[in-house]
Amino acid sequence: MIKQNVFIINFNSLYEILYEIKENLFFEIIKYENESDFIKDTGLNIENSLIVMKSNSKLLNKNIDEKNFFNIGIFPLPFKKLLELINIELIKLKFNHQSKIYINGYELNLNSKFFSKDDLSLKLTEKEVAIILYLSDAKKKHSVSDLQKNIWRYSLDIETHTVETHIYRLRKKITDKFKDKNFILSHKDGYFIE
Repeated sequence: MIKQNVFIINFNSLYEILYEIKENLFFEIIKYENESDFIKDTGLNIENSLIVMKSNSKLLNKNIDEKNFFNIGIFPLPFKKLLELINIELIKLKFNHQSKIYINGYELNLNSKFFSKDDLSLKLTEKEVAIILYLSDAKKKHSVSDLQKNIWRYSLDIETHTVETHIYRLRKKITDKFKDKNFILSHKDGYFIE
């Protein structure tokens, strides 16, 4: 499981508390002394990350999405409550992040598994979502054996028909619904999404 990041800006006491138990946390903690260092370092690339500041601090940079920002109102507060608040915010952030993923003009909602474009939408299976995400993630061609290994977790000596059948059915669903024959492309080196 990939850990989410929690950026702590100008809040040394919170960082020190969390640092003591960092091995037990489900998120990574990263400390910044001030907002300008944070912005310079991250370049505002904070997708799926939480920014934590004290209640009397203000987020000066307007380019930071409000949903990534968490301001702790009352401090000190019970430690268990603090972790609970941070975890709730991270869950909300992850849910929001998974709500809309854009791939070649389509919107993929990982929470509902709907694939949409314009006013049309298509319900996908878990495996179809995994195929689309995998093919779109690395801009390269994926062989049948690569898909077997990374999507189905099969060994390389298993029949290849499973992968080919799933790809065929997914392409057909997309073609029938959106009239798009070029969403998943095939090449002698494998399948890919441009």
